[in-house]
Amino acid sequence: MNNDALSAKPHYPILDGLRGVAAIIVVTFHLTEPLGTGHLDILVNHGYLAVDFFFLLSGFVIGYAYDDRWPKMSIGTFFKRRIERLQPMVVLGMVLGAIGFYFTDSTIWPLIHTVPLWKMLLVLLIGCTILPVPLSLDIRGWQEMHPLNSVGWSLFFEYVANILYAIGVRKLSNTALSMLVFVAAIALAHLAITSPAGDVSGGWTLNVEQVRVGITRTIYPFFAGLLLSRIGKPTRIKYAFLWCSLLLALVLYMPRIGGAEHVWMNGVYEAVCIILLFPLIVYLGASGMIHTQTEGGLCKFLGDISYPLYMVHYPLVYFYVAWISNHKGVTLVQTWPYALLILLGVFCWRMRV
Repeated sequence: MNNDALSAKPHYPILDGLRGVAAIIVVTFHLTEPLGTGHLDILVNHGYLAVDFFFLLSGFVIGYAYDDRWPKMSIGTFFKRRIERLQPMVVLGMVLGAIGFYFTDSTIWPLIHTVPLWKMLLVLLIGCTILPVPLSLDIRGWQEMHPLNSVGWSLFFEYVANILYAIGVRKLSNTALSMLVFVAAIALAHLAITSPAGDVSGGWTLNVEQVRVGITRTIYPFFAGLLLSRIGKPTRIKYAFLWCSLLLALVLYMPRIGGAEHVWMNGVYEAVCIILLFPLIVYLGASGMIHTQTEGGLCKFLGDISYPLYMVHYPLVYFYVAWISNHKGVTLVQTWPYALLILLGVFCWRMRV
């Protein structure tokens, strides 16, 4: 949350802590993903849903922080605050990705050894604006709209949601917003259940199909979070951080459901998680109380590291993926020390800055 924007309002430290828990889980997903052969056997199978949880949290926080400030705040001021909050880590993540680009030696990215410096710098410049690069500038070969830092795609759609909120959605009544959220929920469920892989994974390629995935994954959770901030009436719940963290971990670490023969079952699971369980977790987190100084310190720590951890970990993951691709057949037992080193490295970097 932006402290300036919330100067006169109570804080939700448990939501900050949950954001950190989700960020750690999405890192573990990216560290186990290269060891799988596809959607069905990734160890942290639903870790990518942490992004959808982030979108819902963002919508809740934006509504809580800004909904009642528009009579005294311009659209320009709103965007200035959002850029100040989001953009520094966007730039840092892209720069780190660019620094590591030419030092990545891997058989899965032969293209990177032929990319001229000017082209990489152009991709870096565009990436620092968070605007997506076209496929003609896909210098890595993974069809990413941000080939220097893959996770930038979710920040692009975060900005899209912020723009929609600022220019129009904020003016909607609760009834109209509820209708928008209902339609978006149907679209999300349809995407999850009917997609060929039976999941919502995607959104990072600049083409019609993947932009549709990104928009669908963003609109429901972001504006459901906004609606929840308006109509939710938090109560007092004991040990909310513990129970919410366990529930979030259970949801995101859940193995694949349905297998290859019934992929639609996994789509149903993901739709239920995003449409029902994530709002419930956010509501419980907003209702929770901090009981000890240790719990409060932990939530603050996790909240502080969450966004930087998410935005800077993937340039290191590229090295990790390259190492795995150059050592075919490595197992989790062989790779976990390197994965742990990357996770601790990002933690230590964040604590120093």
